[in-house]
Amino acid sequence: MLPQEIIRQKRDGRALPAADIAAFIEGLTSGAVSEGQAAALAMAIFFNGMRRDEAVALTLAMRDSGEVLDWSDMPGPVTDKHSTGGIGDNVSLMLAPIVAACGGFVPMISGRGLGHTGGTLDKLESVPGYATQPDTPTFRKVVRSVGCAIIGQTAALAPADKRLYAIRDVTATVESVPLITASILSKKLAAGLRSLVLDVKVGNGAFMERSRDAAALAKSLVEVANGAGLRTSALITAMDQPLADAAGNAVEVRNAVEFLTGARRAPRLLRVTLALAAEMLHLAGLANSQAQALRLATEALESGAAAERFARMVHGLGGPTDFVERYEAHLPACPVQRAVPAPRSGYVASIATREIGLSVVVLGGGRVRPQDDVDHAVGVTRLLPVGAEVRAGDPLALVHARSEAAAAEAARSLAAAYAIGDARPAARDAVVRRVPVPV
Repeated sequence: MLPQEIIRQKRDGRALPAADIAAFIEGLTSGAVSEGQAAALAMAIFFNGMRRDEAVALTLAMRDSGEVLDWSDMPGPVTDKHSTGGIGDNVSLMLAPIVAACGGFVPMISGRGLGHTGGTLDKLESVPGYATQPDTPTFRKVVRSVGCAIIGQTAALAPADKRLYAIRDVTATVESVPLITASILSKKLAAGLRSLVLDVKVGNGAFMERSRDAAALAKSLVEVANGAGLRTSALITAMDQPLADAAGNAVEVRNAVEFLTGARRAPRLLRVTLALAAEMLHLAGLANSQAQALRLATEALESGAAAERFARMVHGLGGPTDFVERYEAHLPACPVQRAVPAPRSGYVASIATREIGLSVVVLGGGRVRPQDDVDHAVGVTRLLPVGAEVRAGDPLALVHARSEAAAAEAARSLAAAYAIGDARPAARDAVVRRVPVPV
């Protein structure tokens, strides 16, 4: 069928046959379908949606637009996690080693920062020598020997997604749930996983700020993934404040090392990390129950086994052999550090979390344009959580900047992002709900 006829069907609200979806995506990959035609179909999907079977067909077609990895020779279950993104979300850095220490194999293909949210690859590139784009033999070797490797998407994996995402980004169709679903899952299916756990963020620091939108996305992702043959569940987790007490690149890697070694573990970060680890272990068949999975994950963390896996992964991908022991010496640091004073006494009532992320971007720790370089050293640490008691003048956070002027500007933004109240707000669980594998 002609591309314009496929567009016409979806424009008029009709369901697309799987064969037409596959033909359109094949044309998008080869260049036979123009950017204008892809934009028109994206807009038609944005307004008219897709049925689950259509979304499954789109996901599979995008998966098959490039290479599909095969991990059938691994001596254990191959599993992964994907987060929809937030502030201070460095969970992947701890989660992959925890699961690896419990017998899982985690070939984690991650992304860079997007908008106000941080990217795992940008964080890892603050580690000297770490190769985020290794050749395939090195990637496979590290996964087999260590149990985990965190790298970036190669051009061979789901190339149709890369082209379609660029079109969506400039046509105001990024928020379409079927298109988000296919974008995320096509890459995960191309990675050759046997199971997947999704961390869908909700709150003022997430792309999905409203509970109903996050629930709709989680439901779509879980149903489409399972429909495509990938055993998948999801956790909806709160992003109404930074997850770690640091936001940036090197500062979040530093936070991750201290988490793994037990030097410092923020309660909300620990809760989400262990919940996701337990979900991954149970779904992969490495534990018979959620309770057993949580015990295994906790033991891997407390024993130091997860820290040891992280150290081996870093070295296996080109980083220093003594990175965990001497991370302060290896990570870049800023010449200026400025505390952000609380304007009054009371309790942290709320945080405009998105503004924290934007402050990091303005410091240089994120991108305004895709081609921008990232300053890995800048960021924010010692971020107080919601509910913390403060006195006037106490530090709400510590800015790491290249200049006094940049530090002062960031400090003003951060101070404005914190609301101080007279009463301590009620504590809320960082794990909002679970979306299980469909029966």
